[in-house]
Parts: sequence; structure tokens; C-alpha cells
Amino acid sequence: MKYYFIAGEASGDLHASHLIAALKTEDPAAEFRGFGGDLMQAEGMTLVRHYRDLAYMGVIDVVLHARTILRGMRQCKNDLAAWHPDVVILVDYPGFNLKIARYVHDRQLCPVYYYIAPKLWAWKERRIKAIRRDVDEIFSILPFEVDFFERKHHYPIHYVGNPTVDEVAEYQAQAPELHGPIDRTFQEITKGAPIIAILCGSRQQEIRDNLPRMLAAAKPFADRYRLIIAGAPSIGPATYDKYTAGYEVEVLYDQTYALLSHSTAALVTSGTATLETALLRVPQVVCYYMQAGLLVSIARKFVLKIPYVSLVNLVAGREVVPELIARGMTVEACRHHLESILPGGCAREAQLRGYEEMAAKLGEPGAPQRAARLMIQALSSASPSSRNT
Repeated sequence: MKYYFIAGEASGDLHASHLIAALKTEDPAAEFRGFGGDLMQAEGMTLVRHYRDLAYMGVIDVVLHARTILRGMRQCKNDLAAWHPDVVILVDYPGFNLKIARYVHDRQLCPVYYYIAPKLWAWKERRIKAIRRDVDEIFSILPFEVDFFERKHHYPIHYVGNPTVDEVAEYQAQAPELHGPIDRTFQEITKGAPIIAILCGSRQQEIRDNLPRMLAAAKPFADRYRLIIAGAPSIGPATYDKYTAGYEVEVLYDQTYALLSHSTAALVTSGTATLETALLRVPQVVCYYMQAGLLVSIARKFVLKIPYVSLVNLVAGREVVPELIARGMTVEACRHHLESILPGGCAREAQLRGYEEMAAKLGEPGAPQRAARLMIQALSSASPSSRNT
């Protein structure tokens, strides 16, 4: 069968590449084509356009690059019509992907599947109408989404497990005695001291808003711990240099799992990194500062929509890790919570127990394989989906 993928960012490229690998084992004659990244291409997908050409975030960026985005959308539609895939598999990236889903549905080109659903439970819940109309199946990676889609919106979905569980398990299996390899650079940076890891996001704005506060909060512990920043692949050292002057801190690239595996505690911006930190059993404080004005208003709206912003707490269904959001992310609050999760701190053991609860809800590794089997079963079914009729 012919599979057309659309992923619009680095995490989507990673997760989609694993799904492509799983589909190849289930369907040896499979052909892959689409929009994505290097990892998807490495698994054998014909790359029509790289996601970095269309990866614009925020209202201003999208407006400034509207022509580029529209050209990319036209290219995608034309390519779909010319290639005639058996299925389109969308990976997150809802602003672009839901428009493609409408195009495919209106022209009845093929079924549309969603792997890693849009986060409607947090933002733009009205998009459920588009999902219901244009998407045939959802393969979810978050267990609480089952309740959201099925109970609240009466839209059946498949929970297949979380691919981050697979990625962490694969990393740990590489060297179980060390929970992963450490290269000489890592050893030179850590100097054998205990570590406080700082994961301050992958975008310039996140780093600008969060890193100075994280560093100030962690500074009193620098006499006992090495402070190490997990460098984002797309961010050069010069960006970090702007904020690290006066601190004893290092930036480490391409070894985030190794860094976390050998850390005593971590300060982490909201996102998949909170889940990775929890799965590697590192106590953390979730930090997400936003500058005053419109961004804080957006943050308030987001926070009011859902009880938590970190995936750890959302999966667990309760507060396992402290969340310091918008104006609540102060140096003093961050320092207080960091101290509480260091050895001997009052919150450390409770947080680690909460991680076990969260991990049990996520389930065992095997998400890409389960998704691939279910997708092929659905495509092989003689009964066409009635959801879009």
C-alpha cells in the first residue's frame, strides 16, 4: 500500500519515522511519500518537502510567511492528487494538517488517519467538527484522550501507547548498567559531580523567557551540583552565551537522555521533555514563564482550559510535579521547589512514586507497532468507514 505522511516539526519527524519502520515490518511492499524530515527520509520515505521550510510558530510568524505556507499547501495537495495514496497519515501539526484532511475528504481521495492527535483538550476544541468530518481514524498516544474524544465528543479512537516510552526504553537498553552511553565530552563537563539538568525549551522565545530565571533559581546549589543545559539542536551556543555569563554552567548538545539519566534533579519547560524526564525517573520542576501582555493572556486561557500543562500531571490525572506557569514562574518559587526535590527534600520521594503511577497509565513500549497493525487492519477491512458520510 501507499502511505502519505505529513509531519511539521522535529518531534513529528521522530515519531513518524518509527511508525514508518513499523509499517514496513507489517507491509513489506509499502511505499512512503510525504512532508517531513530527515528521519522519515532515512526510513525510506520520499521527501517531497522538509518540515523546516514550513515550521513557523505564532501568529506573527505565520502571517509574515503566509505565502510560503500557502505554496507548501498547494504543493502538498497537488502531490496527493498525483500520487493517489491508499491513506494519508497526519502527525500533529493541526493548522496545516486539518486543511489537508478537508481537501482529501472533499475529493474522496483516500482515508485520513491521525497519529498523535491535535491537542483539542487544551486548545481550539471547536476543531472537533473538522476532525469528525474529515478524519477517519485517530491513533492516540495519550491515555486521557480516550475519555476526551469518546466520552465528551462520542468519537471513538485508538490508544496505542506512547512512543516516548519506546524511545526511552530503547535508549536504556543500549547500556543498561549506565542507562545509556556517556562520551568523553560528557565526562569532562560533569567532572563526576552530581548534576542539576536545565531543559529550557527548543525555541528562542522559550529560552529567553525561562533560562535566566532557571539559572538564578539554581545558582545557590552550584557549589554542590554541576548545572548543565541540554542544548536544543536548532539553537547555537551564542544564544546560550547571552544568558550564562556569571554562572558556572555548561551546555551539552545531543545527549539529553544521557544528561537526564545522570541528573539528580531537573528544571524543565512544559512539553514532551517533562514526560522524558519522568520516564527517566528524574525529579523535576516544570517552568514556563511568559512575558506580560498578550502571551500571559493566552497562557491564562490555556491554563483555564485544562487542569495542568505538563504531560506528567495530565497523564497521572493529578499533580505529581509542580508547575510554575506565567507569573507563577518566579526565581523564588523555582528555587523553593528545586530544593524540595533534591535528596532529603520533602517532595522528592512522593514525586518518584507519582512517576510510577504515570508510567503504569502510559503502558508498555510498542506504540508504533500497535499503531501500524491497527492501521493496516483498518485499511484491509472490506467495510468503508461511515464516519465521513
